Amino acid sequence: MDLAFFIPACFALNLTFGPSNLLALTHGAERGIRFAFLAALARLTVFAPMIAASALGLGLLLTVSAAAFTAVKLAGAAYLVWIGIKLLRTRPDNHALGRPAPSLARAARREGLVALGNPKAILIFAAFFPQFVRPESYWPDYALLGGLFLALEACAVTAYATAGRFAARLAASRMHWLQRASGATMVGFGLLLLLARAPARTAA
Repeated sequence: MDLAFFIPACFALNLTFGPSNLLALTHGAERGIRFAFLAALARLTVFAPMIAASALGLGLLLTVSAAAFTAVKLAGAAYLVWIGIKLLRTRPDNHALGRPAPSLARAARREGLVALGNPKAILIFAAFFPQFVRPESYWPDYALLGGLFLALEACAVTAYATAGRFAARLAASRMHWLQRASGATMVGFGLLLLLARAPARTAA
């Protein structure tokens, strides 16, 4: 197993700008780096069984079943659009002193549901990890790669949360515009997810 190739390639995937990292950016801007990291633990909690499922081969279900892929895709897209609309409706007075938003429980729920509603995540685990797994040590290798992915994901969360906090400090009086920009981007991610197609099945 060549970790010298896996780690940078995996971290590039972790850093890819998508709805989950947008949430870390937004939560970091709203409530700070520690808050965003704690909320993102829900994402890691969802990703861990996804990695286990891909190791068991269940990721193939989303590849071979158009109905399963479409169901997950529609649910995920609808949730992203719903979050985006909520952020777009943010008012300037929502950030007045004494009215923090959102709560940690709500932020964690967002993180978990966004991770769960993205069919591409388990497909990445099912397609990317096996390239670095040795057949003679399949389970130990998969466990190691999964642990590295989660650790690198935590690093990516911290990076995005830090960027969000920095942006918020630069424009403290314009926080509602940052949230609205995040909302518009989230709606865009939802619409793009609707266009996602399941990977084509390999011919026998």
